[in-house]
Parts: sequence; C-alpha cells; structure tokens
Amino acid sequence: MTTSGPGALFAIGGAEDKLKKRLVLQEFVEAAGGPKARIVVVPTASALGPDVIDVYSALFAALGAASVVGVRPENREDADDPAFIEPLTEATGIFMTGGNQLKLSGVVTGTAFGRAVTEAHARGAAVGGTSAGASILAEHMIAFGRSGATPRQRMSQLAGGLGLVQGAIVDQHFAQRNRYGRLLSLVAQSPGLLGIGVDEDTAAVVRGTHLEVVGRGAVTIFDGSRITSNAHYASRSEAILASGVVLHVLPATATFDLKARVLLSYGPQPPAEEIASIEAAEADLRKLAKEIAAEGVSPAYYAERRRRAGRRTAKAADPTAPKKKATAKKVAPKKARSSAASQSRPEATEPLSAGAEPSRPDTESPSRPRPDSGTA
Repeated sequence: MTTSGPGALFAIGGAEDKLKKRLVLQEFVEAAGGPKARIVVVPTASALGPDVIDVYSALFAALGAASVVGVRPENREDADDPAFIEPLTEATGIFMTGGNQLKLSGVVTGTAFGRAVTEAHARGAAVGGTSAGASILAEHMIAFGRSGATPRQRMSQLAGGLGLVQGAIVDQHFAQRNRYGRLLSLVAQSPGLLGIGVDEDTAAVVRGTHLEVVGRGAVTIFDGSRITSNAHYASRSEAILASGVVLHVLPATATFDLKARVLLSYGPQPPAEEIASIEAAEADLRKLAKEIAAEGVSPAYYAERRRRAGRRTAKAADPTAPKKKATAKKVAPKKARSSAASQSRPEATEPLSAGAEPSRPDTESPSRPRPDSGTA
C-alpha cells in the first residue's frame, strides 16, 4: 500500500451498524484500500469466541475488502510472538473490537504487537477500533469508570494507550451511557488533554491533526485549556469544579482541528475544484448581467446620469449653495394666490412630459434648501 503519510484513525463509539447502511464500517474499508484492502481483525478485548472474528470477516468481505484475517493475542507472551505479528506487516487496515478495555491495554501496549500496529499506521495503514478498540488509540485510555453527568473525583481510571491520537482521551458509548461526567473529570484533572466522547454508530476519523465525524451520532469535545477547577484538592467522590470548559458537539460531516482546537467546517463540502468552478461561473454571470443591462444604451446616457448624480450630491452636502433661479412666470397676488395656483394645475386629461412634474409655487423659506425632485 503506497501512501504519502500515516493512515487514517477510526475511533468508533461502539454498536456500529452491521445490518443496514453500515456507513462507518464502509468508510473504514475505503480508508484501508477498498477492493485492495487487507484487514486484520484483533478481538483481544472481546469475551466472545471465534464468532466475533467471523462476524467482522463477513462484514468487511461484503463491503469489498480483498482479504480479512483474525489475530488474537491473549497475553503479553503472545503479543511478542512473531507468528502474531507477521499478519500486521502486510495489513492495510487493522481493526480492534470492543470488550474489556483494561485487558486490551494490558496485552497490547508496550509489546512487539503494539509497536507493529503503530508502524503499520505510520506507513499508511488505517487503524481503527470500536468501543474498547477506540479508547486504546489515544495516548491515555479510560480503563473503566462510572456513568453520570456530574464530574466527580475518582470517577474513572486511566491506562496506557497506543498514542496514535496525541493530546487526547477518547471515550465511547458517550451519550448512550451518559459518560459526560467521567470524561469531564479527566479533563479537569489533565487540562492539557482534549476530551473526545464518541456516540454509538459514530466515528471520529482522524487524519493528521484534523478530526472528521462520520455516522449517525455526534462527537463531543471538551477543551479545558482555560479551565478553572478544584480537582487538585477535591477529595474522594466529591463533585469537581469545571468552569470555563469549551464544549464542541460535532454532528456528521463536521471537521475539527485538534491542534488549534477550532471548528473548521460543517455540512457537506463540495470538492475544491467544484468550488472554483462555481466561483468562476458566478463571475461570468455577473459580467453578463452588466452587459445585458447596458445593451442598446449609449455611453453618453451613463455620462449624463453621473453628472446629474454629482450635482445632487454636491447640492445636498452644501445647504448654503444658491438655488437654481426659477423660470419666469407671473405670481398672483397674495390674496388670489391659492385660486391662481389651483387654476395653474393641469386637468387630468392634460398630458405631461416624461419625468416632469406640474409647476408649483415656491412656498418654502429662503433659508431652507428645497429638495431636488429631478430624476436621473
């Protein structure tokens, strides 16, 4: 498998769809090479027998993978055995199942098997896991803990992970098992780490420093870089103060920068070449609209409109400017002015020239400028 860098990481929140759309598993197969994918399933955390390998082998094969094999080290001696490590050297995808998180950490981390997984990722293999298999991707993994919405002291326990996702803690079954409190308690105790909670049938897909959400749930991120907390002196199971934590709840298609800790985008994003094509089409349309508007109109027309607009602007800006002299006409005496004005108005049947208004006597004060009623 030839790539330009490390492969994608799939932290799946557990209970991924295996019967209908299977979107999360399909994305993993595509990241592992699609029809050329050679996937190794690692069910070490699971308490189930060979059935768990059979299920994932059938699923990945149905989704187009070229080959699927199961490798199950049960202890650290197995994890240092070359026979267990050999299948990883040719893998384009490694998938770790759910189960007992502490067992998975105790068998895999710090062994030749764990190093082979990280080496496979470095050369471009997609590495993923569901439930316990998701937690071990981080540098520090949650071994076990209690549920609940309120963060409390001693609510969970950490173990060593593979360190493929740096600077973060990954929790799974997040919304379904109400694990907000335990993840927030860990962020309060270690504010330098991002807390990443992944819902069921959802994957946090990490490529480099960017995280993208795939599936039907959401990924919740706690950023405690500016937290105020009493975690350093809260005792036993007391509630922990966690003020100033930045919360991000990211649905499918959202992307997040894990290094800068900011939202990058959300919603369907068209390819870059498609965006460039749309922008070019919009520019052409604007140009065409101007050409249509100017069609059949002489340049002198636009020049005259500019001159008139300039005169109106100057007149409005200078109220002391002399008014335009009225055209010569007889003004009726004061007593007869109203009747004369009414007689000067045209009848309804009298035509008016386009853009003109009927003459009206100037009744405004000489000190106030009369608004310009002309049209462009």
